[in-house]
Amino acid sequence: MAHILFVSYFFTPDSLSTAVLMAELAQELQAQGHRLTVITTTPHYNLEEKALARQPLRPRWGRWVQESQLSGIQVFHVQVAPKGSRIWLRALDYLRYHLFGLWVGWFLVPRADVIFAPSPPLTIGLHAWLLSLRHRAPFIYNVQEIYPDVAVKLGVLRNRLLIRLLQGVERFVYGRAGRVAVISEWFRRDLLQKGVPPARLAVIPNFVDVDFVQPHPRQNTFSQELALDDKFVVLYAGNIGLTQGFETVLEAARRLTHLPDLHFLIIGGGARFDWLARQIQAQGLANMTLLPYQPRERVPEIYATADLCLVPLKRGMAQDTFPSKIYTIMAAARPVVAAADPDTELAWVVEQAGCGWVVPPEDVHALAQAIERAYQERGQAAAMGQSGREYVVEHHARPSVVRRYHELITALTGRPS
Repeated sequence: MAHILFVSYFFTPDSLSTAVLMAELAQELQAQGHRLTVITTTPHYNLEEKALARQPLRPRWGRWVQESQLSGIQVFHVQVAPKGSRIWLRALDYLRYHLFGLWVGWFLVPRADVIFAPSPPLTIGLHAWLLSLRHRAPFIYNVQEIYPDVAVKLGVLRNRLLIRLLQGVERFVYGRAGRVAVISEWFRRDLLQKGVPPARLAVIPNFVDVDFVQPHPRQNTFSQELALDDKFVVLYAGNIGLTQGFETVLEAARRLTHLPDLHFLIIGGGARFDWLARQIQAQGLANMTLLPYQPRERVPEIYATADLCLVPLKRGMAQDTFPSKIYTIMAAARPVVAAADPDTELAWVVEQAGCGWVVPPEDVHALAQAIERAYQERGQAAAMGQSGREYVVEHHARPSVVRRYHELITALTGRPS
C-alpha cells in the first residue's frame, strides 16, 4: 500500500463541506490500507467547538504549525487567520500556507509514494509539484473548481497580466501532474480543450455519506425551534459567496410574498453573508430567515426541515464549478431547483436523476415560477426527492467513489492492493 501525502487547504476540524469531504476521503483511503499524512490549515472557515474537541490541535512549531490526529492520521496545520470579508488578504494566507506547508512536507513528513492536492487554490498544484520533487513521487491534482476561469467570470480577476500568469500556472500544473482527477465529465471536456492529454485525466465525482444524510421527518427539532412546521420551506445551505445568485433569490422571495406560508431559509457563511443580511433587512423580507453555519450533526434535520432546496448559481458558474451540495440534497430525499447553464454537469445530474427543476441562471421569473410550482405540486415534488435519493445511493455513495481513488493511486504508484 502507498504512503499518501494530502496537501489540502481545507480539512477537519474545520466543518466546511470541502474539509469534511477531504477528511472522509482520507479516512476511507486509510481503511483501504494506505498510510496518510495531511498538511492543511488551522480551522478558519467554519469552526465548531465540538469538532475541535474531537480533534484537538497542539503546537508543533510555535503557533505557526500545529498538529492533530484524525483516526490515526497525522495532520499538520499551518496557522492562517479566520476567514472574513478580507478577500484581498486571502492571498497572504495562501502564501503563508504554502511556505510553512513546504517546510513541513520537506522536513517533517517521511517519504511519500504519491501526493494528493485538491484545488482551490490553484497554487496548491505548484505546492504539490515542489513536494513531488522532494519525495520523488507523482502527484494527483484534484480539480474541484476550474481556476482561474471562475475568478475571471466573476470579475474578481480583471488584470490581463495576472490572468495570463495564472493561466500559465494552470498549464504548468496540468503538465506536471501524474494524473488530473476532475469531478465531472464536463470538467474533463474543458481540460481536453485546454490541451490536457486524455490519458492524464480521470473523472471521479465527489461523494456523500448516505448513511449520515438520510430522509427524516419533515417536523423535527430544528423545524420546531424555528417555528417552521406549518411553512413550506425553501432551503439554501452552504457558502454565501460570489458564485451564487442571491440577488435573484431575494427578488424571487419578494415576488412570492403572496404565499404567506412559503418561507425561505438561508444557512451558511461566506464573503456575502453580511451583505445578504443587510439586504433582507432593507427590503423587509419577513418570509426569509438567515442563519450562520450550524453544527454538522444538525445537517440531517436541517435538510429534513426543507420542502424544497435551492442551488442558485450565477450565469456561467456551472461550467467551472460543481456544487456538491446537490448530493446532500438528494441524499436527504428533497427536491431541488437548480439555476444552471444548459449542457453542464449540474443540469445533467438533476435531469438524469429526475430530482427537480433546472432554470436559467439569474432568471427571476423562472426561479419564482419553479418554486411556486413545487409549492402547488407537493406530491410530485416529494416524488422527485425520492428519485434523487435512489440515484445518489446508486452513483455517489462513498464506498464506490473511494474505490475509484484507490484504484487510481495503486495504478499510479505501482503498489499492489
